[in-house]
Amino acid sequence: MPVNLFPPEPEHLLPVKGLMLGVAEAGVRKAGRRDLLVMQLAEAATVAGVFTQNRFCAAPVIVCKEHLASARPVRALLVNTGNANAGTGDEGLARARRSCGELAALLGCGSTQILPFSTGVIMEPLPVERIVAALPRALADCREDNWANAAEAIMTTDTVPKARSLRLALGGKPVTVTGIAKGAGMIHPDMATMLGFVATDAAVSPMALQRMLAQAATRSFNRITVDGDTSTNDSFMLIATGAAGTQAIVDGRHPDYAVLAAAVTEIAVWLAQAIVRDGEGATKFITVQVEGGMSEAECNKVAYAIAHSPLVKTAFFASDPNLGRLLAAIGYAGIADLDVGRVQLYLGEVLVARDGGRNPAYREADGRRAMQQSEITVRVELGRGPAAATVWTCDLSHDYVSINADYRS
Repeated sequence: MPVNLFPPEPEHLLPVKGLMLGVAEAGVRKAGRRDLLVMQLAEAATVAGVFTQNRFCAAPVIVCKEHLASARPVRALLVNTGNANAGTGDEGLARARRSCGELAALLGCGSTQILPFSTGVIMEPLPVERIVAALPRALADCREDNWANAAEAIMTTDTVPKARSLRLALGGKPVTVTGIAKGAGMIHPDMATMLGFVATDAAVSPMALQRMLAQAATRSFNRITVDGDTSTNDSFMLIATGAAGTQAIVDGRHPDYAVLAAAVTEIAVWLAQAIVRDGEGATKFITVQVEGGMSEAECNKVAYAIAHSPLVKTAFFASDPNLGRLLAAIGYAGIADLDVGRVQLYLGEVLVARDGGRNPAYREADGRRAMQQSEITVRVELGRGPAAATVWTCDLSHDYVSINADYRS
């Protein structure tokens, strides 16, 4: 079961004017499940994206980047689950392009105006014929209030659909921001084995939208880790349809930029944390806060050393306060001139270590009580400077091994 995460109520997911979503059962990998999503965009919509840094990036990531670079208006996003179309060479690229061409023909637009996305098993041929056959059904299902079904259609090993909405006002006009994401394992920046789609009906220029997206990604999906594996298909997209009738936000100096950017980041942070809460086999949601660093980069080093450590993560699963593992992770994080005598370590409100060793007042029973909670904060004070960083992770359980050992079964 995910950690304090529940399926979204469909009525709480607000439609975004100028965007329609349709789902269908294509049988990409398994029969009887919705595994295909089409997102149709208004003609005036702008789209921005950030993608995986894995050199073995998937065919749809390559094609998506090519189509965005063409600078033609994006008319639709095409998403399938069950098959990643990664590690498939030239044939994978051809199949991704064919799926775009077939949808473009149905919509009466160019194939470069379609952005493809895939998630699922790597190194298997994409069953493009099944996708093409299901496209008419997905288009027939398209409507603005279909976010809940869309969130479900992009799931893989997720146990809960992930979706969130906000409403705000820009220039006195109501504006909506709604987002969905999938991801549960193979999670690590840059970015995570995830697909994320956030949309607003505000009007935003491509340049301002890309900046807004990059800021949101840095503070959300690039702050999570489940298992330290960076996937081949990660994509995070931000869509602005312009259908709310607001004044266009053309750059970061626009008075509405900061308000909308904050809302987009809030949605992205919630979705990113939901991925960790639904981490494969997770029983604990862990916030790692590192403070007092000379730079944010060195704080990140320490935070990720803790968050990636299998020894730390399994100790949290067992609620075993073997907290020397935390000190060891801090020590090998890569800060060559770290003065361990100035480091302080907290587990929740419990001061575990200070001045380079165990706090004399620390009692193991206090540590165990903190570790038995479903939500835990690890706080490290480095005593070196003003910088800080936060990372979200989860524990590592028996179920993680079972889920990934049996993934293709």
